[in-house]
Amino acid sequence: MNCSVPDGVLHCYAMDRQQDRLCLQFLWDFVTAKKPLINSPFFPVLFSFTAYMAFCLPYIALDFFSTRLPNLRKYKIQPQNYPTLGMMVPCIIQSAYHHVVWIFPVTFLHWYWKPVNLPVIAPELPEVLLQVVICLLLFDFEYFLWHLLHHRVPWLYKTFHKVHHKHISTFALTTQYSSVWELLSLGFFAAINPLLLGCHPLTEMIFFLVNIWLSVEDHSGYDLPWSTHRLVPFGWYGGAPHHDLHHLKFKSNYAPYFTHWDRLFGTFTESHCS
Repeated sequence: MNCSVPDGVLHCYAMDRQQDRLCLQFLWDFVTAKKPLINSPFFPVLFSFTAYMAFCLPYIALDFFSTRLPNLRKYKIQPQNYPTLGMMVPCIIQSAYHHVVWIFPVTFLHWYWKPVNLPVIAPELPEVLLQVVICLLLFDFEYFLWHLLHHRVPWLYKTFHKVHHKHISTFALTTQYSSVWELLSLGFFAAINPLLLGCHPLTEMIFFLVNIWLSVEDHSGYDLPWSTHRLVPFGWYGGAPHHDLHHLKFKSNYAPYFTHWDRLFGTFTESHCS
C-alpha cells in the first residue's frame, strides 16, 4: 500500500512555507544590514529607550492637546487629572538614569558572555506570531505573580513597588517610573521567555516592541476606540482601563495585560470604562 503524500501537495506546502518566510525576509535583510549597530554593546539599551520614548510621544501629545480639545478629552479615563511638565520630567530623567546606570551594565555583560548571532534566514510569519503570543502570555503570568506578591507582602510593597504607585492617575511616562528592582525583574521576565522558546532574533525584537507598546498603552490613561482591549474579544484583555483601576484602587487587577489570572484568583474588578 502506497501511503506517500502526492508530490503536488508537498510542492504546495513548500511554497506556502517559502512565502511565509519571504513575508519577513525583506524586513530581516533590512535589520541585518545594520549588523555593526546590532552587534554593538550599546544597541540593546538604545533600542529599549528609543522604543519606549517613541511609544510615549503620541500620548504626551494627546495629554497636551486633549486639555484644549473636548473631542479628545472624552477618551481620558480620569479627565479631572492631567500630567504636568513637572510630573513628566522626573519620569524621563529616572528612565534615562536607569537605562544608563543599570540596564546598560546588565546588557553589556550579556553581550560579552553571549555574542549576538544573526542568522541569514528570517523566521516564518506563523512562527513569529505564535511565539510572540506565547511570550506575552508567559510574561503576563510571571508579572501577575510578582505583582500580587509585592502587594500582599507589605515590606516588598514599601521597599520595591510603592514608587510605581506614586501616581494614582497614570500617564504614559509612568510606565517605567519604578524601583530598580522592579525594572530589572520585569526586564528579566521579558528577556528570558524568548530565550526559553529559542526565538529567532527578529521574533525577539518584535516581542520586545509589542511588550513595550502594550505597557505604555496600559499606563497611557486613555481609552481610545482602537485600544487593544477593544480589539481582543470576550473581555480577555484588560488594557488601560483595567490597569488604571489598579492604580486607583490598589487591590485588584494585578495582571498587566490579560484578565484570566485575575478572574481565577478572584482579584478581577470590572473597569469603570467597560
